[in-house]
Amino acid sequence: MTRPSKRTTRPRVAGVAAAAALLLLLPMPLAAWGDAGHRLIGLTAAQQLPADAPAFLRNAAAQLAYLNPEPDRWKSNVERRLDPALEGGTSPDHYIDMDLVEPTVLRNALAAPNRWAYADSLRRSGVAPNTVGLLPFAIIEQVQRLRIDFRLWRIAPDSTVRAWIEQRIIDDAGILGHYVADGSNPHHTTKHHNGWVGENPKGYTTDNRFHGRFESAFVQAHLKAPDVTSYMTHAPQQFPDVRTAVIAYLNTSFGELDRLYALDKATAFQPETATPEQKAFAAARLAAGAEMLRDLWYTAWVTSAVP
Repeated sequence: MTRPSKRTTRPRVAGVAAAAALLLLLPMPLAAWGDAGHRLIGLTAAQQLPADAPAFLRNAAAQLAYLNPEPDRWKSNVERRLDPALEGGTSPDHYIDMDLVEPTVLRNALAAPNRWAYADSLRRSGVAPNTVGLLPFAIIEQVQRLRIDFRLWRIAPDSTVRAWIEQRIIDDAGILGHYVADGSNPHHTTKHHNGWVGENPKGYTTDNRFHGRFESAFVQAHLKAPDVTSYMTHAPQQFPDVRTAVIAYLNTSFGELDRLYALDKATAFQPETATPEQKAFAAARLAAGAEMLRDLWYTAWVTSAVP
């Protein structure tokens, strides 16, 4: 989930063990949480699903881990050269630069009924929506797709159709996971997404490799699934309002920006070294993403029972 490429423009014990083993065997190119961080969030979120969530979803931990980086795979350089439509059209779904817009303007825009009305609201304030980003709507829309999938699964006419829908659910749950994971990294909530820009009174790094150093190289070198689950301390929950929960989640990530830069200022995030504070910060952010993803999956499942 490196922002430069995006912007240009979480019997059962045995199942969990097998999923973790498969996660280690799957190829993990150093790409956008980098690929490793995305997979960790998908894996640990699935492992922490409540027992009343559908068994087929709880048992798909390895597949959900694999699918979590999928929207970054759509940013293939080869494909971009053939036609830039996909990369250019979907890049704003990966971030929201909250500090590019006055808080009141952003709050009003986020209350818009859909991404198009959100974009219109920003334009009326003189802000380009593709510059600010569309991450909240990417998450909300995908939750709704997943809820529709679950609703159809509940009323499937036979086992064959139900099996087809299960594959659709796993796929949509995996894609949702990517955007939720993006939102747990403070870099995806700010104009300072790859080094500090503009006034810099605290002397934070301006290194345009910071994004990759933190979410890709550092996480891949130092974080494993137990590191993430140890920070997953909140019980699963159903959100009464998805939009409110998503916006609060992104605001919390944005609130961790200063801490992220301060840690890097004290000791640069690198694959060769890791202070306890750095590792704890990364694990907590990954855990926040896994908990949010688990709870959005669960919310989509529970609310799909409503006719």
